[in-house]
Amino acid sequence: MKHLISAGDLGRDDALLILDTAEELARVSERSIKKLPTLRGRTVVNLFFEDSTRTRISFEAAAKRLSADVINFSAKGSSVSKGESLKDTALTLEAMGADAVVIRHSASGAPHRLANWVRGSVVNAGDGTHEHPTQALLDAFSMRRRLGRLEGLKVAVVGDILHSRVARSNVLLLASLGAEVTLVAPPTLLPVAVENWPCLVSYDLDAVLPKSDVVMMLRVQLERQNAAFFPSAREYSRRYGLDRDRFAKLHDDAIVMHPGPMNRGMEISAEVADSPRSTIVEQVANGVTVRMAVLYLLLGGAIGGEVQ
Repeated sequence: MKHLISAGDLGRDDALLILDTAEELARVSERSIKKLPTLRGRTVVNLFFEDSTRTRISFEAAAKRLSADVINFSAKGSSVSKGESLKDTALTLEAMGADAVVIRHSASGAPHRLANWVRGSVVNAGDGTHEHPTQALLDAFSMRRRLGRLEGLKVAVVGDILHSRVARSNVLLLASLGAEVTLVAPPTLLPVAVENWPCLVSYDLDAVLPKSDVVMMLRVQLERQNAAFFPSAREYSRRYGLDRDRFAKLHDDAIVMHPGPMNRGMEISAEVADSPRSTIVEQVANGVTVRMAVLYLLLGGAIGGEVQ
């Protein structure tokens, strides 16, 4: 595997290799000295055309724990904001000798284009409303750690599916790992041709909750919205928010997830977000471990000797 651009590019074996490698690396993260020398001398560039503190810091921590050199390139205030094209930026990175480029971009397909212009590995850290494969991997890792399996799990992904790259990547990855995904949203927040995705669709959260092992609440992306998608925030919350009463409908082992950042009180109540059955804080820690595994495998680590 040279790049990680879409969760759909990962076969079942590839996905399991990443999750199993992350499991090995998680043991390292529990040690007092968290660094491995594996990627010493390699350069990882974080190329962020969109703000995302959480994802950028997670990739930076992952690369540094593997002893890579990290260059953070924020497009705001750079030559990109003065009109430099993605291709020119790519040529600059190529001249710097970047071994891996982690890119987040508002245009769907930007990582795919970048992969044609650089020799190093490209990791998609979110492109437009298209995909966010490492988020899906860390979500799957978090599910497997909590519930012990992925095969046969019933996963409900709830909310703003239309604008969510997390939802698309999760559906593709979890389907290949044997989980059954149901998307739950108002019809206005579902993408065109969602019937071609490998998942079920429901408009009724209350009907889906009792059958779910995992409930993943998505952030309502108010910045990408206008009022046309739903009547009001209050109405959305009443029909699709996970509050105490809805939480009570879940079976005792079910877990609640959220990719963050949360709108507390809108798609999820504070009480549910902070409950012991919420994995929201773990997901952040697991994100570093899973991104370590991705960089480790892309940049030529072999499992065995190093990870003990």
